[in-house]
Amino acid sequence: MTERDRVTLNDARGPVNNGVGSQYIFYGIGADRVIRKGVGPLPIIHEDRMRLADRFVPPVGYRVAVDRLEKPGSVVLLGAPPGSGRRAAAIMLLHGLGEEGGADEDGVRFEELPATEKDEEPFAPGQGDRYLLDLSGITDEETYAADQHRLAVRRSQVQEAGAHLVVVLPSGLEHAHVPDLEPHTVTLGRPRGVAVVTRYLRMDRMVFRAADLGSADLQRLCDRSPMRELARLAGLVRTARDSGRFGADFAGWLDQAMHAVTDRAHEVGRQVAAARTAPERALLLATAMFEEAGADTVYEAWHGLMRTVRHEEEATTELARTDFGERLAALGIERAPDGPLRFERLAYADAVRTYFWTNFPGLRHDLRDWVGEGAGLRGLTTDDRVNVVVRFGKQSLAVGRPDHLFDLVVRWADSATGASCDPRAVAALELGLSHERFGGWFRRRMNDCARSGSLSDGLVRALTVVCVQSLGATHPDQAVVRLHHLAVRTGEAAREAQEALFDLARRDGRLYRLLIDRVRERTHRDPRRAEPHLRLLAELLRSDRAPDPPRWPDLFLGWEAVLSQPPTEHWKPLVNSWLNAVARDSTREMALGVLVRATHGRPAALHRLYSIAYDWAGPGPHASRAPVAARFWRHIDQAQYARTGSADRAGAGPRTTEEAR
Repeated sequence: MTERDRVTLNDARGPVNNGVGSQYIFYGIGADRVIRKGVGPLPIIHEDRMRLADRFVPPVGYRVAVDRLEKPGSVVLLGAPPGSGRRAAAIMLLHGLGEEGGADEDGVRFEELPATEKDEEPFAPGQGDRYLLDLSGITDEETYAADQHRLAVRRSQVQEAGAHLVVVLPSGLEHAHVPDLEPHTVTLGRPRGVAVVTRYLRMDRMVFRAADLGSADLQRLCDRSPMRELARLAGLVRTARDSGRFGADFAGWLDQAMHAVTDRAHEVGRQVAAARTAPERALLLATAMFEEAGADTVYEAWHGLMRTVRHEEEATTELARTDFGERLAALGIERAPDGPLRFERLAYADAVRTYFWTNFPGLRHDLRDWVGEGAGLRGLTTDDRVNVVVRFGKQSLAVGRPDHLFDLVVRWADSATGASCDPRAVAALELGLSHERFGGWFRRRMNDCARSGSLSDGLVRALTVVCVQSLGATHPDQAVVRLHHLAVRTGEAAREAQEALFDLARRDGRLYRLLIDRVRERTHRDPRRAEPHLRLLAELLRSDRAPDPPRWPDLFLGWEAVLSQPPTEHWKPLVNSWLNAVARDSTREMALGVLVRATHGRPAALHRLYSIAYDWAGPGPHASRAPVAARFWRHIDQAQYARTGSADRAGAGPRTTEEAR
């Protein structure tokens, strides 16, 4: 129901392009997430929800759902026909629960739950948290029965925690609904299509009269088309206006957009049928994939495609063949004054790409290899390269081949040199993650990759960037899991993943605790392989990594794990960081006592803390350090006295490996 400039939120089963000429900007690791246009839904990001709210037209029954969801602990199940904007309605229901008309409260989660994939982390909702569960892609009763069982468990957890959950139900399985869920179900109707188109056009500052939308053809389109098509129609009107190639009046722009959404597939079919030779068809597809690139680059891509599909070159020399310009003109391809190639008709390139992927299934492996090479042609800008990636990805996902897209992610990432991160790999991953049908597939594939043996630095960097820029916003728990696997590797790329992990956890106390618990569990699960996890934990627990204000119970658990196991070289930078923090800020003095208590009075550990503080205080000019060290030593003395008294009465407790030595 809500296509947009950057992220499309609607009932699409795949990413929806909002026009031709999509552009992407990649800034690299550590910067803001990739700017997306025409990429599939990332509905949980606040700025995208705000944009959706501007364009949202409430469907019939929406107010009933609003009233049902308002109470803490409420669960609402939405039944609606496909194409009615049911997913967008679910997102807006949850968005409207925020304070001041949708503003998010600090610490409140707004996330989408996995539908049929296995949860990696326990579902633990908190007060006011908001969750979306989209089951609309389910088509078989067996899967739906299992998901309804899981839903019943989640419903009780949401109610107990005072959270909110909206579920989008599948269509056509109404007979398989569990009776217990019926009281929570709200049936939505279809919003008025003309109202949706009007809202989009108004938000794009389009000047028109109500009578301009009164044609019978447009009315039929508005009455029958899915909301995603109406969003696309409005986006194409905007594209026609902005291109400057289709007149200067609204009627002309709308006419071009109407033809683009209703006639293009038939037009392409007729043209491909007429173009019987391999070079003609290859040029048609090469231009569609590399539209807006320079003519020389498209020429090179065209010949690359013919080599990939093993087409034999003509025996005659090029001078004896039809020249390139004549070939372009015969196919309706125009060359702009500044060099780029484009089709004469609006949105024709997208229709050409869809036609070839749909009707030439035997070529898909070859097309994957061709794009893998072609997206690196020297004449392409970074924007051109990412455009090619997204065009290829959209078609691969539409025909159910996410593996083709991920194959290229690995290929491009592995080819990155130095400390760079390939923007093509990042764009492909983000496109896959944002896809409603295959988003879970990509999350699982990323996790498998992060846990696997050897990875190139380029792939580690690509996975890190996407965890920070995309997954961290939509599925932060899963981002922590994947970054943890990457961070315990060796090498510069792993250190970058570690910094990204620390930054993500520091911004959210819940994620910080999640990470501490994960790393502690790894250190206890297999002590022989605990060293990289202990090193990571010691870094995480330094004063400059901790949330502000410090969460002392969480820090205690982490310090307890670090101080209970060798090697003790991890201890010194950790303890020194907190001694420095106390010297600078007396409000952090609690760290001294918590650190000591985390040793549980073990003599070897207390002696090591004493020695670290002694070296830290030193004989040098740090006059402010002596009082801090003295207070720290008093805590150590008290712990030793308490342990000695306890040991005299009850005998010594268990010893660590280090004490046994």
